Parts: sequence; structure tokens; C-alpha cells
Amino acid sequence: MTTANSAVASTPATPTSGPQAGPGGRLSSALTHHWVRFAVRRLARLLVSVWVLVTASFLMIHLIPGDPVRGAMGPTAPAELVAARREALGLDDPLWVQYWDYLRGLATGDLGTSLISQLPVADVVAQRLPATVSLAALAFLAAVTVAVPLGVTMGVLTRRGRGRRTELAFTTSSVVLATVPDFLLGVGLVYVFGVQLGWLPVAGNVGPEAYLLPVLSLAVGPAAILARIIRVEMVTVLEADYVRTARAKRLPAPRVYLGHALPNALTAALTLGGLILGAMVASTVLVENVFAWPGLGSTIVSSILNKDYPVVQAIVLVYGVGVLLVNTTVDVVLALLDPRSMIRED
Repeated sequence: MTTANSAVASTPATPTSGPQAGPGGRLSSALTHHWVRFAVRRLARLLVSVWVLVTASFLMIHLIPGDPVRGAMGPTAPAELVAARREALGLDDPLWVQYWDYLRGLATGDLGTSLISQLPVADVVAQRLPATVSLAALAFLAAVTVAVPLGVTMGVLTRRGRGRRTELAFTTSSVVLATVPDFLLGVGLVYVFGVQLGWLPVAGNVGPEAYLLPVLSLAVGPAAILARIIRVEMVTVLEADYVRTARAKRLPAPRVYLGHALPNALTAALTLGGLILGAMVASTVLVENVFAWPGLGSTIVSSILNKDYPVVQAIVLVYGVGVLLVNTTVDVVLALLDPRSMIRED
């Protein structure tokens, strides 16, 4: 080694700092900038959506024909009692005063008082919400647990035009299962497993086994839809160049399918999964009534029948906020998995 080369080799590298220090620093700074813009956009969209939802839920009670208090208390209720109840609810105040009181109540957790039971609506929601959330969450987990391995397997078996009969059978059965309404499927399951065979309870939350039929009713259709999407994405991803390269390197098949193909195939499925979870939360309304499940779904139906509008308002608000939070969470997860989708928005 020459003296000049020795001097160069022994000279320590000058440390660099700051976003302009090199390509890596500039890339990190640009990515941080994109994340800030993404967070601001999503937060603004969420706040505007929540405001629209809150305003719509407030106007609900004012758009109902007739007097909601008279409708809830019945035509035989004394006029003095109806007037006193209207005054207690603040329905005689100007609309803007009612709207302000409604917003202030939401900010403090006050959702009003039930017209029928005279209980705080927040207590009614808090009592019923866990049953609905547990039902929807278990159904979503069941749908994903079935759909992901099934979609991946079908994608591998039917790639490059293989397994025509298998593809036809899978596509036909998934379409049929996806088109059957969940409440109708629930009725069929009640008849078979509850009435005819007597294996499972058909009403109420009487134990862990009571979850099986309502969870199955909610999960079958979404699982069929999600499995079809994952199969299509897997067929496309398996023809990508990086998968071909992985095969050329003689990597084990599980590593090729699960390590290289599956993460990319799940991107589109994750978007659909967020929509499915939001729809599944809404579907609990009908399924809970089929199985007499003690959740928000059965409560909102009974409240509509009894014209208990404050309870209906609160449950609609809870369902709406839940769907908005699910969609926002899916957007964030997608951005984490694929930052290019976030950058493309800019």
C-alpha cells in the first residue's frame, strides 16, 4: 500500500447530519413530510365526517313527523305531562340552542335520557355495546381465518389457468354464499342446529356456545368475498417478476407463497377487509334480532318500535363513529404496509 493510500485509509470519515447529508437523509425527510401531510388529511377527513354524522343524528329527532314525545308516550298521555317532558328535554328551545346543548352533552358523555326507561342513554349504550363489539370482532376474525388460507390455496391451485373445475366450483360456491343475507342464513342455522338437532342455543348470550351460530351467520358471506379477492390477487402476484426470481433461486414453496406473494396480495384484501368489518358491524342489527342477542342491534330495533328517539340517536352515532374509525385505521395500516399509496396522494 502506498503512503497516499495509507493516509486516505487512516483518515476517519467526517460525520454527517441533517436531512441534506445524503440520499438517505433526504429520503427520510421526504417520507416524514408525506406522513405529516397524510396524518393531517386523514384527521381532517375524520373530523368533518364525525361532524356530519353528529349533525345528522341531531336532526333525526327534528325531521320525524309529529311530536316525538307524544309518539313515545302514547296518544292517551295527558297534555300537561307531554309538555313537561318536552320542556325537560329542551325541545321547546330554539334549534340552535338545542344543537349547542347536544354538542356540549356529547363532549361530556351525556347522550340524553331514554323516553321509555328514563335511564341515561349512555348507560344503556355502555351496557349493550360490549355484546355487539364481541360478536362483530369474533365474526371478523373467523372470516379472515377462513378466507386467507382458502384464498391463498385457491390462488396457487388455479394459477396460469390450472384447475378449471376447481376454480369454477370455488367461484360458484363463493358467489352463492356471498349473496345469501346473513339474517336469512341465521334463520336457517337456527332451524337446523337449534330446532332440529338441538345442539346449540338459539337465543340470548347464555355461554360461549351461544356465539357459534350468530358468528357463523355474520362470517360466511364476508369470508366468501374476501377469499375470492385474495385468490385473484394471488394469481396476479404469482406472475410478478420478484416471485419468478424467488422461484429461480430455488426457495422453498412456503417461503415463496407466504413470504413473497402473500404480503403483496393482502394489500387489496386489507382495503376490502375494512369495508367488510364496517358492514359487519351494521349487519349485527338484523342478526342480533334473529338470535335475541343482548346488543345494540336488538336495542335499536326495540327503540324504534317504542319511538325512544334519544336511544336511537345515540346508537346510530355509535355505529357511525365505529365505521369511521375502522376506515381510518385501514387507511393508516395500508400506508404503513405500502408507503407508495400515501406518496401518490400528494
